[in-house]
Amino acid sequence: MLMENMNSSADSTSPASMALYTVMYPVFNQKDDTSSAAQTLKAAFIKAEKHSPGLTQQILLKIMQKENIQVNYHECLLRMASEEFEALMIDRKEPEFQSLNKKAHALKRVLSTIPDEILDKVRFLQTIKDIAGAIKELLDTVNAIFKMPQYQNKRAMEQKKEFVKCSKNFSDTLKVYFKDGKVVNVFASANRLTHQTSMILLAFKIVPY
Repeated sequence: MLMENMNSSADSTSPASMALYTVMYPVFNQKDDTSSAAQTLKAAFIKAEKHSPGLTQQILLKIMQKENIQVNYHECLLRMASEEFEALMIDRKEPEFQSLNKKAHALKRVLSTIPDEILDKVRFLQTIKDIAGAIKELLDTVNAIFKMPQYQNKRAMEQKKEFVKCSKNFSDTLKVYFKDGKVVNVFASANRLTHQTSMILLAFKIVPY
């Protein structure tokens, strides 16, 4: 039930809900995840995010402002994007689904390296190539799942369209970056792509066997 609530709370285009599973889930995992208190707190955040997408992000930004923490939020979020969370993993055992888990993590991992690579043009160009390759491999895996006998998932098909659209927007953002040099726009666009990658996993995860 928590997984379904989490999925419905995550906006299909905005990375605002990333704060819930990228920042707060590691906090929950540091606690005793089996305790009633931890479960109650997690459920409360998921419910709040469902009714007000982006609420977790707003809370974090308010805390940072109050404590006068001077960091680039988009950069921090992107650096944390490579973390794996069970809540985002497909638990079906078929090789195609397990491959999708791996391909999604590979894409998020290379996206998370952007802050370290972006100021070195040669290395960043290689990173862009790696991202393009990871996107292709993920889409190939998604298409392989759609070809499985008797497998139908309209939600995942729609999510694939959103992912492709976001990938193209990321490419356009890179073209603009090489003209204006604004790294924050690249970080924000990469976060949107990371979010869409997670939404791909969730779209396949919650569909009944």
